[in-house]
Amino acid sequence: MKQELEFFAGDAMPWREAAQPGTEEKMLSQDPDDPVVLTRLVRWLPGLDTSDAGVITHDYVEEVYLLEGDLVDLTLGQTFGPGHFASRRPGMRHGPYRTPAGCTMLEIRYRA
Repeated sequence: MKQELEFFAGDAMPWREAAQPGTEEKMLSQDPDDPVVLTRLVRWLPGLDTSDAGVITHDYVEEVYLLEGDLVDLTLGQTFGPGHFASRRPGMRHGPYRTPAGCTMLEIRYRA
């Protein structure tokens, strides 16, 4: 289970390199016993293209809210921007993506 946290200045946290090349993150909360369970801000740097990874699936629920920039879904042939939201069940196919100018999103992951 994630730790209890009262309000804190998330904007004051530094961006750090994330596991996926071309991304940075601010980890807002995470389950120490199951690191995939998290809430974070993630920033995709300009020019990031996930085509090489192909279509994505995972074994957790993922919710994503785009805050800034644009994200191009290469499978759907659509571009999404600020205010767009996705909710993905385990096993749901999505992506690959490209972001010519970069984007920032709020990402929440949890187990079903």
